[in-house]
Amino acid sequence: MSWTLTWTEVLGFATGAVCVWLVARQHIANWPIGIANNVFFIVLFTQAGLYADAGLQIVFIALAAYGWWTWTHGGGPGSTDALPVRRTSRAEWFWLSSAGAVGTAALALLLDRATDSTVPFWDALTTGLSLMATYGQCRKRVESWWLWIAADVVYIPLYVSKGLLLTALLYVGFLALCVVGLRSWRRDLAAPRTAPALGAAA
Repeated sequence: MSWTLTWTEVLGFATGAVCVWLVARQHIANWPIGIANNVFFIVLFTQAGLYADAGLQIVFIALAAYGWWTWTHGGGPGSTDALPVRRTSRAEWFWLSSAGAVGTAALALLLDRATDSTVPFWDALTTGLSLMATYGQCRKRVESWWLWIAADVVYIPLYVSKGLLLTALLYVGFLALCVVGLRSWRRDLAAPRTAPALGAAA
């Protein structure tokens, strides 16, 4: 395993750290910064042979546009209220876990048969967990932080194995920020229903 630091990885590190910090604070600027982070990671992961993770960034960009809209409009047409933090319903858990399991299995099979990926299952698993977590983030579901924590626990050794040490370090930081975000969103959930001002530090 060799480590070659690139500007793409440095910029991915910086924008990723800022993005997660802003999500934890429910700051609307997390979405455009997150999109920039996705672009850097498309290049980085393609070069590292993590094709599912690279493709995932494209999906993230689309989800970021959706999340940006729901956070500013409360998730409803004509609404201008900020989206409140809520818990994931049983129905949401059912279809999220079902889609995640099927998607992970299908993607792992595709990566194994159609690419030169050396880690098809782990690449697919982190992709599935990340998509589930991103949906929850878009809808401000507090349990999305647990999904991110699970994904980060897998991502860290995966990136170390690929020589992406700075990115692995970033995900250690993500893991810590996820704990902060989980605690912050839980407090918001328990507090009286008052939406934070959009674009203001929470």
